[in-house]
Amino acid sequence: MTISGAGIRRMRLLRSMKQQHLAELLGVNQATVSRWERSQLAPSPEQAVKLERIFASPQHAAADAALKRLVEDSVRPVHLICDSTHRLLSASRPRQAEWRAPLAAFLGRSLFSYASAEIAAAEQSLEECGWHEGRLLSLTFDTGANDNMRLPIAAGRVTWERIMLADGSAGRLVTTVTEPAAFLHLHA
Repeated sequence: MTISGAGIRRMRLLRSMKQQHLAELLGVNQATVSRWERSQLAPSPEQAVKLERIFASPQHAAADAALKRLVEDSVRPVHLICDSTHRLLSASRPRQAEWRAPLAAFLGRSLFSYASAEIAAAEQSLEECGWHEGRLLSLTFDTGANDNMRLPIAAGRVTWERIMLADGSAGRLVTTVTEPAAFLHLHA
């Protein structure tokens, strides 16, 4: 496959994809994608094949759109993030109701800076559990509050589920499985 720098840029923008995200999918840095798009550097043959796979199939985008719709229509407090960058991809209305800023303030941005100490510790344990290799697809744990006014996390029980997205990257479905009041009652 031969694709021009302008072609890479056009295909990326048609998919509403940031350079950084495309770089992550290809295992390069954002500056490399920028150089490709300005025709200062050409992708290797292997990278060109990966680009073709990422850009090729519109039906896969429909699958991700359906997943996004399911998350948004959920009656449970749930949100979907990029597994590697923690960028918010979608959130249910009950989850949005917990937040003190509109969804647009968080979409496409990493939520990791809002993590509680327990969430940060769980994140650190994923490598040794084989999460990124697919040996562990679900993790349930208790979290404390994060004391953040903009994106508060209440004490409760959370489940993370790892799912593959159409572009080949992994997503993480984050679900509150025990409401804060029930959590406090169970642990009182």
